[in-house]
Amino acid sequence: MKFNKSNELRKISHKLIPGGSHTYSKGDDQFPAMSPGFIVKGKGAYVWDVDGNKFLDWGMGLRSVILGHAYVPVINVVKKQLDFGVNFSKPSVLEIKLAEKICQIIPSAEMVKFNKNGSAATSAAVKLARAYTKRDVIAMPAGSYNGSDDWGMATTAIDSGIPNSVKKMTVTFEYNNIESVQNLFKKYPNKIACFILEPASEVEPKDNFLQNLQRLCKKNGTVLIFDEMITGFRWHLKGAQYVYGVTPDLSTFGKAMANGFSLAVLVGKREIMQLGGMHGKHERVFLLSSTHGAETHALAATIKTIDEIKNKNVCSHINFIGKKIKKYINNIIKNNNLENIINIFGVHGSRMAMSVMPTEGYTALEIKTYFLQELIQQGILFNGYFAPSFSHTDVEVNKTVKAWNIACKKLKLALKQKNLEKMLIGTPIRPVFRKFN
Repeated sequence: MKFNKSNELRKISHKLIPGGSHTYSKGDDQFPAMSPGFIVKGKGAYVWDVDGNKFLDWGMGLRSVILGHAYVPVINVVKKQLDFGVNFSKPSVLEIKLAEKICQIIPSAEMVKFNKNGSAATSAAVKLARAYTKRDVIAMPAGSYNGSDDWGMATTAIDSGIPNSVKKMTVTFEYNNIESVQNLFKKYPNKIACFILEPASEVEPKDNFLQNLQRLCKKNGTVLIFDEMITGFRWHLKGAQYVYGVTPDLSTFGKAMANGFSLAVLVGKREIMQLGGMHGKHERVFLLSSTHGAETHALAATIKTIDEIKNKNVCSHINFIGKKIKKYINNIIKNNNLENIINIFGVHGSRMAMSVMPTEGYTALEIKTYFLQELIQQGILFNGYFAPSFSHTDVEVNKTVKAWNIACKKLKLALKQKNLEKMLIGTPIRPVFRKFN
């Protein structure tokens, strides 16, 4: 498999675009050197790069594509809408139609506000929480990513350009450790505006963590915000908040809701959300004001995507596919005596990830890079996590299992012969959140 055109374009892209792409997770430092640099089309569960290579895709647009690439029913409604225009000087009726639909579906949604990306939605939620509570401090899980604005990046290694005054206003707690939450309330009495977190990831809440967190937030007058950018429309049409039986004060959704088209939404209790409105005598919050936030084609795509998820039982399908691939792949790993090095983990089938441990003098990143390199050579585009779509079937599972077995055998041999560094082409993958290049 060759990547000549991709390599040529890489040189050009880094001269024009900081990082070579507009999302750090898609950057060259997140994939092996022997990988596609640029995708030209996708269909169903597959994508094709500029060199004509075909790949079975498990990343699905950073989890934004839940039905499949170029999914015909969604594409058709988008094409129809394009004939009527996409952006006007006043709202479109689709804004009301989709807002009503979301309020009927999501437990925490009494009012909604659309925009184009998750970071803007979570930052708007934080702003509302601060205005509502008249407090400044934000609490989020240690090591989590809930948005690219200063408050969200303040606790990461990549904090260049963020004022120290802002850094002091973001504090962290440990997910599934209610004592760490209690300690924050003791340390910052009457100062915490909100707790913002994903309700679940590859790890589920245990020992009623979310319920206890909600109880403590209510007791201390703190707003509870769920970041459901990934769990939303994947765990359940109603979100992970419905699955775990905890309705937050505010929550944010995006990614899968429009099957790849750009749309995110902030939803929440009317009492809090209306602070961003124009009725009432309260001090006004400039919430979200996005020229492109409610483009009609994205709204139409979302309405159709929601209907498809509901009518075709999509959430159950992707959960089933994910759990099946986890079972099969972990069996292959075990059969190759690599279970102490590689493991597929995750409680929900829509969010499975690969963990890698260092061994034989090789770092986890070196091992991961070599392993992904060999998967890509088998036509599997995988970057450490599985994001099944409705277009992934047993056929795609079987193809992945076969490729995984080949990659495991190659990794096992490279470790045995202690020549992995010779077999690895290019430099190892690097963390997105790193202090220096």
